[in-house]
Amino acid sequence: MSIPSQPSGAPDAEPDGPEGRLRRFATIWSRAIFPSTATSLTRPEFEEHLLPLARELSDTLHRRVFDAAPAHRVGAGLVAAHCTDPDALSSTLGVVDSYLVLYCGGNGPVELSTEDSRARCARIQHALAGGFTQALRERTLAEQEAIARSALTARSHAEQALHATEARFRAVFKDAAVGIGIADLDGNILEINDTLTRMFGGLENHVRSHKVNEWVHPEDSPHVWKYYEELVRGEREHYSVEKPYYRNDGTVLWTNLTVSLLRDPEGRPEYQLALLEDTTERRLLNLRLRYEATHDALTGLPNRTLFFERLEKALAPREGMRFGLCYLDLDGFKAINDSLGHAAGDRLLVEVADRLQSCATAPGEMVARLGGDEFVALTTGPRTEDEVHELAGRILLALATPVRLDGRELTVRGSIGVVEGPSGERTPAEVLRSADITMYRAKAAGGNRFALADAEADARAITRHGLTTALPTALDRGEFFIEYQPLVHLGDGSVHGAEALVRWCHPQHGVLGPDRFIPLAEHTGLIVPLGRWVLEESVRQANFWKERHTDGGPLRINVNLSPTQLHHPSLVAETVDVLERSGLEPGALCLEVTESALIGADDDLLKPLRQLAEMGVDIALDDFGTGYSNLANLRRLPVSVLKLDRSFTQGMQHHPADPVDLKIVEGIVSLAHSLDLAVTVEGVETGAQAEQLRQIGCDTAQGWYYARPGAPDRIHSLLLADAV
Repeated sequence: MSIPSQPSGAPDAEPDGPEGRLRRFATIWSRAIFPSTATSLTRPEFEEHLLPLARELSDTLHRRVFDAAPAHRVGAGLVAAHCTDPDALSSTLGVVDSYLVLYCGGNGPVELSTEDSRARCARIQHALAGGFTQALRERTLAEQEAIARSALTARSHAEQALHATEARFRAVFKDAAVGIGIADLDGNILEINDTLTRMFGGLENHVRSHKVNEWVHPEDSPHVWKYYEELVRGEREHYSVEKPYYRNDGTVLWTNLTVSLLRDPEGRPEYQLALLEDTTERRLLNLRLRYEATHDALTGLPNRTLFFERLEKALAPREGMRFGLCYLDLDGFKAINDSLGHAAGDRLLVEVADRLQSCATAPGEMVARLGGDEFVALTTGPRTEDEVHELAGRILLALATPVRLDGRELTVRGSIGVVEGPSGERTPAEVLRSADITMYRAKAAGGNRFALADAEADARAITRHGLTTALPTALDRGEFFIEYQPLVHLGDGSVHGAEALVRWCHPQHGVLGPDRFIPLAEHTGLIVPLGRWVLEESVRQANFWKERHTDGGPLRINVNLSPTQLHHPSLVAETVDVLERSGLEPGALCLEVTESALIGADDDLLKPLRQLAEMGVDIALDDFGTGYSNLANLRRLPVSVLKLDRSFTQGMQHHPADPVDLKIVEGIVSLAHSLDLAVTVEGVETGAQAEQLRQIGCDTAQGWYYARPGAPDRIHSLLLADAV
């Protein structure tokens, strides 16, 4: 293997550069596994041999789209380098766990978080172990094939020796690297070689004192003795199986057993020849690798791989069987990691794992760690409806006792999503998705509780996720449109302006109102480009109205601003740019900001609003009265319009009006006018309500009494009606 060299003057070759750290990792690795490696290379030469494998592990750790497949090839590379001793794999996994992130964690183009680095490192270890196991298995199969060929050769030689010369047979028999035994057709052992004697503990009498058919073991595969009977009857020439035996000290010897039938010169069955290869250490290694691949290294609990195997079995169709699943996520675990460090967080996870194990001790119950602070508990049986509720209750009760870490008492809380049902109806992925959604519902309800899965809630969450993923491309595909609701002057009934209300024409779900997607756009950050598009379209439409409505003055356009847009640094610049390109006067634009978004707002947040107000843009305080803000704060807010929430005027829809609502609205209008603020009322639905608001002194109103939100040309129709 050629080893690429670095120029001595290259920065990466410096001891603290990426190449230097990579070489230090390769040095540690070579020192750890060189003593258990069968190679003619010197240790420095062996280190150079490992360097490309170390580089591949480092590159795998830093892949932008993580893929552990290269680590699988590294495991195979160890076997190719004759690192086949179990200690070599164990030492390699230890070095990767302890030093890969330490020396290679900063070698990539993007800095990885500690949690992400450790998660990737764990998957690299599992893939490396898998590659090692597969390569070792393939190598073993090749060796077994060679042994089988040798066995057939030995059988041929044995037959010739038995019928020709005893000396030639003894040469093959005595020097064979596998255990060889010869017995008659009744099972009496006639001859065994030294290798077979050593395999059974070194006592020849212990082997000879048993007949072949007495060497039974509880883990014998069902067909072993069926094959044996067929062979001694002459119906089968040979068979090969994996078979365990008890040694003379009671320990178990695992072998690959090949038994052949020897016939006399006339073709009649005469002897049976057994060839045994000791596979005990290989089996123990496979069991160990299987355990490491299916159990969490930190807590010792079954991991995601083993849990999915158990869940698939639990969900397989079985008459009368049910399952119950508890999906647990710790509340506030990130805060513990951030404040006390990951070492304390790991000790807390170990304590939680121990408590969970004590909760799931009944037959059919198991606990597993899926990763991070997520755990699952599974119960199976005919009556899991009540059992899974009891299991969730036991888990919350077990977590209630504080955990002492470094002299501190930490309160552990958890949110649990519970899914229960009959087997055979859902896939593991569907069950886990439902449990995950339900767990987040429990967390949203305050945590420290469990919630039961609900098909309708799952469907809403899945739909919400689908809308979230579709949002980024919906704007590019032109799926959004704007409807306009008129703002009517209460004094003379003329159209004062309109509020722009964005809608989404979804390909599958039809027309969606802003309550269905604006919160999602806020969460994903798409609200900024979407808000700019709404502003551009609304200003363009207002300019069009201005050109057509020349005798009544310009129509004001009201556009909503979200909290995220308020914090965006380009709010003022983008608004100015839109107005200048359209030619619309700033006074024809009103930006609506919800009262809740301005509660406790500092000067930095109010600064862009003040700048816009100084330009002439009106600022409206939307949903006034729902944010529990101090009325005195109105003096410091750069607003010129109060939009009174509909909840204050519902009592005025019929005559006589609710006197309490009447007094409240009168007070708000009086206060607003004393501060030189105009008052707009939302949700006007009846003529009596409109008349009451006009008498109180409200300035403008909007609601279904005048017009529902609609296409922009409807505003022109209302204007023509005003003219008549």
